[in-house]
Amino acid sequence: MISIDPKVQDERDNYKLLIGSVVPRPIAFVTTLSADGVLNAAPFSYFSIVSSNPPMLSVSVQRKNGIAKDTARNAMLKGELVIHIVDEDNVAAVNETAANLLPHESEIERTNLTPVASEAVAVPGIQESKIRMECVLEQVVALNDAEQRPAADLLIVRVVRFHVSEELYEKGRIDAAKLKPVSRMAGNIYAALGDMFTIERPL
Repeated sequence: MISIDPKVQDERDNYKLLIGSVVPRPIAFVTTLSADGVLNAAPFSYFSIVSSNPPMLSVSVQRKNGIAKDTARNAMLKGELVIHIVDEDNVAAVNETAANLLPHESEIERTNLTPVASEAVAVPGIQESKIRMECVLEQVVALNDAEQRPAADLLIVRVVRFHVSEELYEKGRIDAAKLKPVSRMAGNIYAALGDMFTIERPL
């Protein structure tokens, strides 16, 4: 077993260990609106469930040279965002939105994805996603690096509306095989759902 002290490595080396170890990671495809009304879209794999009562999610948006990314900045400005689950049918288009564009440019215009009006928030969602969740911002946790410089914005959001394709929905549950979710591995590698198995929880 190799023992590694993260303090003696640089950020990139620790990054490689984390994204290679914490796998697979679900991908949040997030849409937000800028102050000028530009529809921003970007994928994030530092993403998880926080709570079911109330329904809450977390998305960690890493900063670039201490500067907040469009997604975090827009979410903090407007207090709203839409989170979509990435699947095999939309992953190629979602990947296109990871391009580094200027704030006044919409990543959606690089794709064939279709914006659709939301019901409970002002931010549009994406029609092609089988699952999307309209969210409001509950809390932002600013995270610093070892030198106490801003490193990431952890967004804690509350779901105010679920949208689920009828083909996936059965008696309140989601059919994962029909969803065909895609997860993030390391580098440019993605993974499909793969084999599933059951283990009974102990009493």
